Amino acid sequence: MHETTASGALRLWFSAMSDQQADQLTATQREALAAELAELEGPRRQAVVQAIKTAREHGDLSENFEYHAAKNEQGLLEARIRTLRSRLENSVLVDESTRTAGEVGIGSVVEIEDEDGGRMEIEISSVSRPGTASPESPLGRALVGHNEGDTVEISAPGGTWLAQILTVKSP
Repeated sequence: MHETTASGALRLWFSAMSDQQADQLTATQREALAAELAELEGPRRQAVVQAIKTAREHGDLSENFEYHAAKNEQGLLEARIRTLRSRLENSVLVDESTRTAGEVGIGSVVEIEDEDGGRMEIEISSVSRPGTASPESPLGRALVGHNEGDTVEISAPGGTWLAQILTVKSP
Protein backbone atom coordinates (compact mmCIF):
# COMPACT_ATOMS: atom_id res chain seq x y z
CA MET A 1 0.00 0.00 0.00
CA HIS A 2 2.88 2.35 0.75
CA GLU A 3 4.26 1.89 -2.79
CA THR A 4 0.94 2.78 -4.35
CA THR A 5 0.69 5.95 -2.28
CA ALA A 6 4.26 6.93 -3.09
CA SER A 7 3.89 6.25 -6.82
CA GLY A 8 0.56 8.07 -6.83
CA ALA A 9 2.21 11.04 -5.16
CA LEU A 10 5.01 10.96 -7.72
CA ARG A 11 2.52 10.87 -10.60
CA LEU A 12 0.68 13.81 -9.05
CA TRP A 13 3.96 15.73 -8.64
CA PHE A 14 5.08 15.05 -12.23
CA SER A 15 1.64 15.96 -13.50
CA ALA A 16 1.75 19.27 -11.59
CA MET A 17 5.25 19.95 -12.94
CA SER A 18 4.15 19.33 -16.54
CA ASP A 19 1.14 21.62 -16.05
CA GLN A 20 3.37 24.58 -15.19
CA GLN A 21 3.47 27.10 -17.99
CA ALA A 22 6.83 28.19 -19.30
CA ASP A 23 7.66 31.88 -19.08
CA GLN A 24 7.04 33.60 -22.38
CA LEU A 25 9.89 36.03 -22.95
CA THR A 26 10.92 38.40 -25.70
CA ALA A 27 14.56 38.31 -26.77
CA THR A 28 15.18 41.52 -24.78
CA GLN A 29 13.57 40.11 -21.63
CA ARG A 30 15.56 36.87 -21.97
CA GLU A 31 18.78 38.87 -22.36
CA ALA A 32 17.94 40.85 -19.19
CA LEU A 33 17.51 37.64 -17.19
CA ALA A 34 20.71 36.19 -18.66
CA ALA A 35 22.62 39.38 -17.77
CA GLU A 36 21.32 39.26 -14.19
CA LEU A 37 22.33 35.59 -13.93
CA ALA A 38 25.83 36.37 -15.24
CA GLU A 39 26.21 39.17 -12.67
CA LEU A 40 25.06 36.92 -9.82
CA GLU A 41 27.21 33.95 -10.84
CA GLY A 42 30.28 36.11 -11.39
CA PRO A 43 31.04 39.28 -9.40
CA ARG A 44 28.25 38.94 -6.81
CA ARG A 45 29.10 35.32 -5.97
CA GLN A 46 32.79 36.20 -5.65
CA ALA A 47 31.96 39.13 -3.35
CA VAL A 48 29.91 36.89 -1.06
CA VAL A 49 32.66 34.24 -0.96
CA GLN A 50 35.16 36.96 -0.03
CA ALA A 51 32.83 38.34 2.67
CA ILE A 52 32.54 34.85 4.21
CA LYS A 53 36.31 34.41 4.10
CA THR A 54 36.89 37.78 5.76
CA ALA A 55 34.26 37.10 8.43
CA ARG A 56 35.85 33.72 9.24
CA GLU A 57 39.12 35.48 9.95
CA HIS A 58 37.45 37.37 12.81
CA GLY A 59 37.40 34.22 14.95
CA ASP A 60 34.55 32.54 16.85
CA LEU A 61 31.84 31.82 14.25
CA SER A 62 29.08 31.17 16.80
CA GLU A 63 28.89 34.87 17.72
CA ASN A 64 30.16 36.34 14.46
CA PHE A 65 27.36 38.48 13.00
CA GLU A 66 29.28 39.25 9.79
CA TYR A 67 29.76 35.54 9.11
CA HIS A 68 26.09 34.70 9.64
CA ALA A 69 24.98 37.67 7.53
CA ALA A 70 27.33 36.67 4.71
CA LYS A 71 26.14 33.05 4.83
CA ASN A 72 22.52 34.23 4.75
CA GLU A 73 23.31 36.44 1.75
CA GLN A 74 24.99 33.47 0.06
CA GLY A 75 21.85 31.36 0.54
CA LEU A 76 19.62 34.07 -0.94
CA LEU A 77 22.04 34.56 -3.83
CA GLU A 78 22.16 30.84 -4.64
CA ALA A 79 18.36 30.62 -4.49
CA ARG A 80 18.03 33.51 -6.96
CA ILE A 81 20.60 31.86 -9.25
CA ARG A 82 18.61 28.60 -9.22
CA THR A 83 15.41 30.52 -9.98
CA LEU A 84 16.96 32.40 -12.89
CA ARG A 85 18.52 29.25 -14.36
CA SER A 86 15.20 27.46 -14.16
CA ARG A 87 13.31 30.34 -15.74
CA LEU A 88 15.80 30.57 -18.60
CA GLU A 89 15.85 26.81 -19.18
CA ASN A 90 12.06 26.60 -19.18
CA SER A 91 11.25 29.78 -21.06
CA VAL A 92 9.74 30.09 -24.50
CA LEU A 93 10.96 32.81 -26.85
CA VAL A 94 8.05 34.87 -28.20
CA ASP A 95 8.07 35.57 -31.91
CA GLU A 96 7.10 39.22 -31.88
CA SER A 97 6.90 39.41 -35.68
CA THR A 98 3.66 37.38 -35.67
CA ARG A 99 1.79 39.97 -33.61
CA THR A 100 -0.52 42.40 -35.42
CA ALA A 101 0.41 46.09 -35.11
CA GLY A 102 -1.46 47.65 -32.19
CA GLU A 103 -2.16 44.28 -30.52
CA VAL A 104 -1.09 43.79 -26.89
CA GLY A 105 1.29 40.90 -26.35
CA ILE A 106 4.38 39.89 -24.35
CA GLY A 107 6.83 42.79 -24.46
CA SER A 108 4.26 45.42 -25.45
CA VAL A 109 4.28 48.75 -23.66
CA VAL A 110 0.66 49.70 -23.16
CA GLU A 111 -0.79 53.03 -22.11
CA ILE A 112 -4.22 52.71 -20.54
CA GLU A 113 -6.74 55.11 -19.05
CA ASP A 114 -9.12 54.06 -16.28
CA GLU A 115 -12.69 55.23 -15.78
CA ASP A 116 -11.55 58.16 -13.64
CA GLY A 117 -9.13 59.47 -16.27
CA GLY A 118 -6.03 58.05 -14.55
CA ARG A 119 -3.37 56.97 -16.99
CA MET A 120 -0.57 54.47 -16.64
CA GLU A 121 2.00 52.87 -18.87
CA ILE A 122 2.70 49.16 -18.38
CA GLU A 123 5.02 46.69 -20.04
CA ILE A 124 3.61 43.17 -20.35
CA SER A 125 6.48 41.08 -19.05
CA SER A 126 7.28 37.94 -17.07
CA VAL A 127 10.41 39.75 -15.88
CA SER A 128 9.30 41.52 -12.73
CA ARG A 129 10.43 45.13 -12.37
CA PRO A 130 8.72 48.47 -11.78
CA GLY A 131 6.21 49.36 -14.47
CA THR A 132 5.53 45.79 -15.57
CA ALA A 133 2.52 43.53 -15.40
CA SER A 134 2.84 39.78 -15.72
CA PRO A 135 0.78 38.28 -18.54
CA GLU A 136 -0.69 35.98 -15.87
CA SER A 137 -1.79 38.87 -13.62
CA PRO A 138 -5.39 40.14 -13.77
CA LEU A 139 -4.24 43.26 -15.64
CA GLY A 140 -2.00 41.33 -18.03
CA ARG A 141 -4.69 38.72 -18.78
CA ALA A 142 -7.21 41.48 -19.50
CA LEU A 143 -4.89 43.35 -21.89
CA VAL A 144 -3.14 40.58 -23.87
CA GLY A 145 -4.78 39.98 -27.24
CA HIS A 146 -6.65 43.30 -27.28
CA ASN A 147 -5.91 46.29 -29.51
CA GLU A 148 -5.53 50.06 -29.32
CA GLY A 149 -8.91 51.65 -28.70
CA ASP A 150 -10.41 48.58 -27.00
CA THR A 151 -12.00 48.91 -23.58
CA VAL A 152 -11.20 46.00 -21.30
CA GLU A 153 -12.63 44.83 -18.00
CA ILE A 154 -10.02 44.06 -15.34
CA SER A 155 -11.16 41.72 -12.58
CA ALA A 156 -8.69 42.28 -9.75
CA PRO A 157 -8.81 41.30 -6.08
CA GLY A 158 -9.79 44.88 -5.21
CA GLY A 159 -12.73 44.85 -7.61
CA THR A 160 -13.56 45.11 -11.27
CA TRP A 161 -12.73 48.19 -13.30
CA LEU A 162 -12.65 49.31 -16.93
CA ALA A 163 -9.71 50.67 -18.85
CA GLN A 164 -9.29 51.89 -22.39
CA ILE A 165 -6.12 50.94 -24.28
CA LEU A 166 -4.74 54.22 -25.62
CA THR A 167 -1.49 53.09 -27.25
CA VAL A 168 0.42 49.88 -27.80
CA LYS A 169 4.14 50.02 -28.55
CA SER A 170 6.03 46.89 -29.48
CA PRO A 171 9.70 46.57 -28.60
